[in-house]
Amino acid sequence: MLKRLLFLALSLVVAAGVAGAAQSQSQSKVVIPVQKTSPTDGKVMYQNYCAPCHGVDGKGNGPVASELRTPPTNLTLLSRKNQGKFPDLHIVSVLRFGTKLPAHGTEQMPVWGPILGKMNQMNAMDKQLRISNLSSYIESLQVK
Repeated sequence: MLKRLLFLALSLVVAAGVAGAAQSQSQSKVVIPVQKTSPTDGKVMYQNYCAPCHGVDGKGNGPVASELRTPPTNLTLLSRKNQGKFPDLHIVSVLRFGTKLPAHGTEQMPVWGPILGKMNQMNAMDKQLRISNLSSYIESLQVK
């Protein structure tokens, strides 16, 4: 009887360890190095903050895209999906306040939420310059 209880307890411990290891592997985080960017260069900001998920070409095929629950938006089709007009107010709103897309998990971009959230601590001119230049660069990616 004691052997049976010991064997059962050992089995439960092993099963819990295997389940915990599987869970920690499925919840691994992707770490992307952060580089300081100039507020005047929308392309560099895009490459550092957006391209890991949305891709260098903006088509949603970045190197981290496969790690997301929902594929990133194809940013090159924003104008096409908005009757040919670039939705600049929407882009500015997303950059300022985040979005509630399920793929992002929270109202902030999954990877850049803490960085984009710090924009609230920037002086107003720097913040506006960053948002404007990043939005302009995304507009330049639109398919014609």
